[in-house]
Amino acid sequence: MTTQPLILVVEDEPSIAEVTRLYLQRAGYRVEVLGDGAAALEYLARESPDLVVLDLMLPGVDGLEITRWLRARSETPIIMLTARREETDRVLGFEMGADDYVVKPFSPRELVSRVRAVLRRTQGTGSSPVQAQRVLEFDGLVIDPNTRQVQVREEDVALTAREFDLLYLLARHPRQVFNRDQLLDLVWGVNEFIDPSTVTVHVRRLREKIEPDPSKPRYILTVWGVGYKFEP
Repeated sequence: MTTQPLILVVEDEPSIAEVTRLYLQRAGYRVEVLGDGAAALEYLARESPDLVVLDLMLPGVDGLEITRWLRARSETPIIMLTARREETDRVLGFEMGADDYVVKPFSPRELVSRVRAVLRRTQGTGSSPVQAQRVLEFDGLVIDPNTRQVQVREEDVALTAREFDLLYLLARHPRQVFNRDQLLDLVWGVNEFIDPSTVTVHVRRLREKIEPDPSKPRYILTVWGVGYKFEP
């Protein structure tokens, strides 16, 4: 019997936490709920959930600090819950390694949908844009969708689930230009609720990890006024 994915929900508002728990459990997930950041860090130090739903504004240790701590140790997917609508807050979350975000007040069904989409990408199930199993090799860069590993000049590079999906999609279609809305559709699965600046942030993070000189990209190029393309 297959064990259902374990979701850790870190949320200090009891009503939101309980509704989130109920909807995720109805969707078939195992759920652990914690109400503060310190408890979340203690839990994550000993357990490995399949995904973390993380409130940005927590008493004591906040969501950004937890994201920073977790990203230094693992690639566990993170969906942020935030009441902040400012673009800078969302960009900061993505810069630190969050995979997605949901703005409060939110539809519990939307959150469940986001959880499913992120788990499909990270666990390799469902209709994901990375289902093809062909290993891609370029000058100094190897992308393996079977193991979801990337090597740059024979050195392993750790990418988040979204970073990998974005890179693999672009690399599978060399020299094809994608605009940001197309990339949101193909990699994130939706574009209605996500700020297009999300793509810009992920491209910048990818360049920092795979480019010999991120200020002068070799692989992921900007087509000004249009979008991005991969140069083999």
